[in-house]
Amino acid sequence: MAQSTGGEHHVRVPAHSGGQAGTGDTPPEKQLNSFVRAVALIERLGNALGTLAFTWATVVLLGGYPAVLRQDCDFWFATTIVFLEAARMFSRNNKLDYQLFFYTRGAFKPLGWNGLTVVVIFTSVLLLLISYRYLYLRWMVLLMAALVTLRFVSSVFARLLRGNLLRRAISLLSPFIPILFLGLTLFRVKRITGEGIATSQIAKLVVLALLFLVVLLLTISRLRFPSIINLVKRALGSKQEFWHRIILNSCMLTTGVLLAFVFPYDFVIIFIIELVAVAIVSLGNLQIPAAIVRVVLALIRLIPHDYYGDDIRQIDNSDPGNGGKINLAPSLNIFYGMVLGQGTLYSVACILELFSFIPRRSLARRGGFGGQWGVESVNLYYAYAFEKYMQGDVLAPKNINLNNFAVDSINSETPKMQFHGIRMMHCLLQKQPTRRWFILKLNGSMETMVRLINMLDWTSPEDTTVRLFAAKVTAELATSIRVVTIPGIIQVVSALLGCGNQQKRGNPLLDSKVGHENNQEGRPDAVSNTGRRLMETQDRSTQQVGTIEQKSRIFRCCQGISKLWSIPQEEPLTEQDLLPALAMLILDGLASFDQGNCMEISKASGLIPKIIAFTSCRTSGTTYTDAQRKVLVKSSVKLLHRLTSVEGEIGITLRHKVSKYPFLLRNLAEILGDGTSSQEVRTLAEGIIRNLAIDENTRQVIGHIQVIITLLMQAFLKPDRPSSTDADKLLREVAGQALAMLAMDNVNNCLAMLGEAGHEFIEVLTSMIHMDRYRCVAASLLRNICQHARPELKEPDLKELSYCLRQALEIILVADEKAELEIFIGLSSQICKVIPGDFARELEDGHLKDRFVKRLVDALNANMEPSAHCPGIRRVILEQAINMMEHDSRYARCFIDRRMAEALSMVEETASEAENYSLFLGDVGLMEARVPLSSLVATAKQLLAIHRS
Repeated sequence: MAQSTGGEHHVRVPAHSGGQAGTGDTPPEKQLNSFVRAVALIERLGNALGTLAFTWATVVLLGGYPAVLRQDCDFWFATTIVFLEAARMFSRNNKLDYQLFFYTRGAFKPLGWNGLTVVVIFTSVLLLLISYRYLYLRWMVLLMAALVTLRFVSSVFARLLRGNLLRRAISLLSPFIPILFLGLTLFRVKRITGEGIATSQIAKLVVLALLFLVVLLLTISRLRFPSIINLVKRALGSKQEFWHRIILNSCMLTTGVLLAFVFPYDFVIIFIIELVAVAIVSLGNLQIPAAIVRVVLALIRLIPHDYYGDDIRQIDNSDPGNGGKINLAPSLNIFYGMVLGQGTLYSVACILELFSFIPRRSLARRGGFGGQWGVESVNLYYAYAFEKYMQGDVLAPKNINLNNFAVDSINSETPKMQFHGIRMMHCLLQKQPTRRWFILKLNGSMETMVRLINMLDWTSPEDTTVRLFAAKVTAELATSIRVVTIPGIIQVVSALLGCGNQQKRGNPLLDSKVGHENNQEGRPDAVSNTGRRLMETQDRSTQQVGTIEQKSRIFRCCQGISKLWSIPQEEPLTEQDLLPALAMLILDGLASFDQGNCMEISKASGLIPKIIAFTSCRTSGTTYTDAQRKVLVKSSVKLLHRLTSVEGEIGITLRHKVSKYPFLLRNLAEILGDGTSSQEVRTLAEGIIRNLAIDENTRQVIGHIQVIITLLMQAFLKPDRPSSTDADKLLREVAGQALAMLAMDNVNNCLAMLGEAGHEFIEVLTSMIHMDRYRCVAASLLRNICQHARPELKEPDLKELSYCLRQALEIILVADEKAELEIFIGLSSQICKVIPGDFARELEDGHLKDRFVKRLVDALNANMEPSAHCPGIRRVILEQAINMMEHDSRYARCFIDRRMAEALSMVEETASEAENYSLFLGDVGLMEARVPLSSLVATAKQLLAIHRS
């Protein structure tokens, strides 16, 4: 078969500026895994000490010394610690409870502007209570407890208000509350002091008015009105979200600072109260408070060491009255020591966890996980790794890596995890080591592969991103998938081809709207809007990344710290990220992997017409952009080229199905004639015509479309230039291959080609005999023209044939390739019939007769076993010998001298059915010859017998 014109298909590899996906064989997650292992080990050591302390307290202290423990301290201290430890141990069996109360990961949370607002509101309420003299210690404790409660129930309320108008209203109005309380506080202070409006008070009121005005403007800018949105965009540019947060944070900070100075008391106390509120709001769970309680309780008793109620450190155990206190002090020392160690370990683990952003950002850069989704994916992997290290034996090896995380995420039932899993898998597949791992893993786990394929069938608008990246991942894996192992995969991929925006128009005599008035499924505008929403989501994500980077530059003066915080930019979606284009890429990969996959593709109902529909260059009836249209045309011709190149019986079936589509040839002609089409697309279109021309009936149909012959001739006859690239030469070569296939055993096509270019055609073909790249194609065309259009050859044409004869004979004498030898012997045989006198003169004048005859006989003896790539070599040798002996009996004597008769006998004995075909694709012969090989042998023997006698 002629060479392939299309390259291998691969999904575009993102070029992240933030770093490469690891170097060498070092996994990018190694640094984060080491960090997580250290933090988890510290927490597990703390858990172990806590379990020992719990056991020691219940068995030794409360069980052994209940009567002698001091009731005012040690008994209640031990009891408090026991209940605290029991709460930790019992909640450990419930993952959600344990993460809420006693979990190192997430012990701190970012403050954010919402947290800053809460801190300012808390301080304002506290100052108002002070101003009304309502603040006592119990009120302080109640306010702190209310703040803690609000911190832990805020997430619950946020989930309840998700997508609610009330949540939107709270978000818009919450910045006004601190400013309102600031105004009330200023008014109350003025009432208490009884003074007039001083200069400092005027300044504070001016600042209050400015803050109110700024927040009011920001609130108005967040309203969803087009005119306001456009005005804000012009004022703040594309970073409006970033500037919104910066200004709001600045307003809240200013409000908090003013609150510390408006009250006529020591501002240091108020500042400390604000710091305490910040600490409370920053708590992610109760791990840190519980650790502090453990440390404090342990130190309170370890430092004074007055376990016996006096200052005596040791007692006389020989005293019978002290028998119940034997070993009490060592027991309490061991207990409080374990509690102190547990609290210290928890505190160290939580402090280390604060710096987890360093390895997480490093993983995002090294792994190439860009944008907001990359940050979220790395955070999810961090939680996944931490959870794995907290399970099982401490020293047992754990296979924790990004690959397993991606597979486990896809197999989860959570849409969020599935989304991040599929995107991470797509990113990891760009690296060869992980690519091989995924192929082996998915081939051994059909559950994951089936889940991945099922994602392609998710049609809800909110699943558009997951479906897109599932298609990209499947396209990467398609070259290793056997369709029979995943039932329904072809149907699912075929459905993706219907995700385009082609507007179907019905015949007015057949189309009916009855029963379809309310059918909105699969609307072109809906699909297009979904794609636009997806692109907008990517844009917003990119803007968020820019916001993070700007914050890091503003709040971090050190470049090294900024680098630790920064993440790579997310690759935006391109025009190539279209579901139909990805579907055709998947089918291309499946077809290239296995013949069985090609069989399943050929069986799929309506699949091939869907593919062919995208070969149209016309934009009418679609809402695709020019760039999208070119992507789809290229994808479709690549896939059709692959399908029409398939060997064997399956290839015959596929070519027949493709050729049946009535609009295909017209679409291919448009591609060849479209000046805006790339050279690769036109080369692929030529390759499709070449492959379809293998079938005799299709050759006839193609020949009736004169524009195809014309465009192929123009591409083939266009001479190479010094600046011609390999793509230019390949385009010309494949055009010649298509013409050669069309000319085989087809008189009309040969006449059409000759009539299209006239004398120039033969002249160009004869000149190409001297060019290594094109000489086989040119020789095949010349042979068919001489065979089927001999009466139309003019005198200039015959002269050109005579000029190229010497070159053809020399190639026959030195050719090593059997296929090349077959083509040129076939050409010389036809030239011998067209201009026998010139042929004989060339042999005689060049003293080539004996060498030529010997070459023919030797080649006949050397090819007793036919091969698939040149099945007709003995046929063309016999045809050449017959033509020579029929023209001049002297050649018969030469063949007799070279023992041609014995060679013919061997041919007769080893004749094969395969030699009756001109071409083989796989194990199937094509283009059967009209004269069987046995008839040629009989004719040659008869000519030899006549001249021998």
